[in-house]
Amino acid sequence: MKGEITEFKLVSGALVILAVATMALVAIPYLILRDVKPPAALKPYTAQQLRGRAIYVKNGCIYCHSQQPRDPSQAPDDTRGWGRPSVAADYAYDSPHQLGTMRTGPDLFNIAVRQPSQDWHLGHLYQPRAYTKGSIMPAFPFLYTEHAGPPAPGEKAIHLPPEYAKPGVSIIATPAAQDLVAYLLSLDHSYPVLTNEEQEQVHD
Repeated sequence: MKGEITEFKLVSGALVILAVATMALVAIPYLILRDVKPPAALKPYTAQQLRGRAIYVKNGCIYCHSQQPRDPSQAPDDTRGWGRPSVAADYAYDSPHQLGTMRTGPDLFNIAVRQPSQDWHLGHLYQPRAYTKGSIMPAFPFLYTEHAGPPAPGEKAIHLPPEYAKPGVSIIATPAAQDLVAYLLSLDHSYPVLTNEEQEQVHD
């Protein structure tokens, strides 16, 4: 009998904890954010960008890169060139969100602002150290093909710095590589957003 009471208390306690956690992490945030509208300047992803986003997820980019610049009172993310602090509305078209929890590499929330060149991104994905000395980012050569001679019509060849180039060999970005870069180039959140105080005034 005593064992049954103890077991009941344990189960009841676990259910209470689960209920409180669900309220705090799911229900309350939903109630607070359900009426938040996406900023006018934020556009839904195109089909190509969505394919690229899937490749971003598949290759675990979130494990090394965040997409959530913090407020200057919490961290100097703005002085790092990562842009204004993110707000909930910035992620209106993201499911699941790619917030990230580590920054082995830089935050990518505004990577399209800092580096808007498609050619740079294509080369950087093929060989990061050709563009960022000492980078520990893994290379993604499986997103490219190689063949001797010049690129064929319609092929997107990358142009590496001389010390990394392969004379007589064309390095071709596959559609997957181009889709991934299209997603990275969509990460431009430099548009203005309402502050928390302004949002409260709108709701009032």
